[in-house]
Order: sequence, then C-alpha cells, then structure tokens
Amino acid sequence: MLFEQVSKDIISAMKAKDKVRLMALRNVKKLFIEAKTAPGANDELPDDAALKIIAKLVKQGEDTAALYASQGRPDLAEEEQAQVDCIKEYLPKQLSQEELETTLKEIIAQVGATSPRDMGKVMGVASKQLAGKADGKAIADTVKKLLSE
Repeated sequence: MLFEQVSKDIISAMKAKDKVRLMALRNVKKLFIEAKTAPGANDELPDDAALKIIAKLVKQGEDTAALYASQGRPDLAEEEQAQVDCIKEYLPKQLSQEELETTLKEIIAQVGATSPRDMGKVMGVASKQLAGKADGKAIADTVKKLLSE
C-alpha cells in the first residue's frame, strides 16, 4: 500500500538527511492520515484514494511553482518543484498523447458515443479508468477533439 511505502520512505529520507524529500513526504503522509481518519473512512485508505491525493498535491505544487516563477521568485519555485518531483515518483507512469488517444477511442467505442453530446458518458468511464495516468484536462480536451471529428 502507498501509505506504508510513504512511511518507509520518510524513514529513509531522515537517515539520508534529505530535507526536501522529507518535507514533501511528511506532507503526503499528513494528508493520508487526514483521509484515513475522515468520517466514514473506517481507518482505511485504499491506493486509488491515495493516488488521487498524490495527483492533487502534484497539481497544486506545479501551480504554486509556476506562480512563484511568474512573481520572480525562482528560489521558491525551485524548492516547490523539487518537492513535486519527489511526490511524482508515487504516481503511475503518465500516458503519452498517442496512448491517451488510443485508450479514449476504445472507451468511446465501448460506451457507443457518437457526438459531443455524449461527452459526459465518455468522461465518466475515462476518469475512472485513467485516474492518475493522465491529467483530467488532457482527457477532456482529447475526448472533445475525438467526438467532434
């Protein structure tokens, strides 16, 4: 499970005195614990829920790094990006644009979508099937493009 892996990696980061990795992983673990102790979670955190948390953290970190860079703070941008890079290691390999299109064409055929009005059906299946493997915006843009052809 990801929760145990992150906990082990925190210990490794402490031993290696890797402050950036340690800070990033502690933040991940804090959010994991919050999710485990949330009402209705039954003190469990399945890997799919953990992946969603990690993906959200990566997106937030990248947005923050871009904001720092645009405000002329490259020192903060680099630090934020270093943490994001540590967290990204826990995400599954991202699909290339070609792989994404191929997978989405299969999903479109599977749900029988024929026009842009069917985008909701496709997105429901695609979001679940591609969780953590592709960015939501990239999925939506690609589905829109494929359905308008």
